[in-house]
Amino acid sequence: MAVLRQQRCRNHLEREAVARCPSCGNFFCRECITEHDERILCAACLKQLTAPKERRRNRVPVGRMFGVLCGILVGWIYFYLIARVLVATPTKYHEGTVWRDAVEDEVEKQQSP
Repeated sequence: MAVLRQQRCRNHLEREAVARCPSCGNFFCRECITEHDERILCAACLKQLTAPKERRRNRVPVGRMFGVLCGILVGWIYFYLIARVLVATPTKYHEGTVWRDAVEDEVEKQQSP
């Protein structure tokens, strides 16, 4: 604390310093410091801390676009192949009459001695 009593404000040389900025390490008077996020900062460090960050342009990377197109292509092929299998199956399977042939064959076997 003895060091702080001997210091003067960086911006106002006639004033006694009351705090030291943890970011830049300079001493300041009561008017030159402020509290932000439970920390005491000088105006210059606060301005630097709260300045809006420069945002990059949001572009879709070529790799991500390629991945999406590949996913769509794989999905299309999958459903195309399923449709081909369904079209190639006999009508009996679609109508649900496959069991009739099996039952009729079994009945004929039982009736013939």
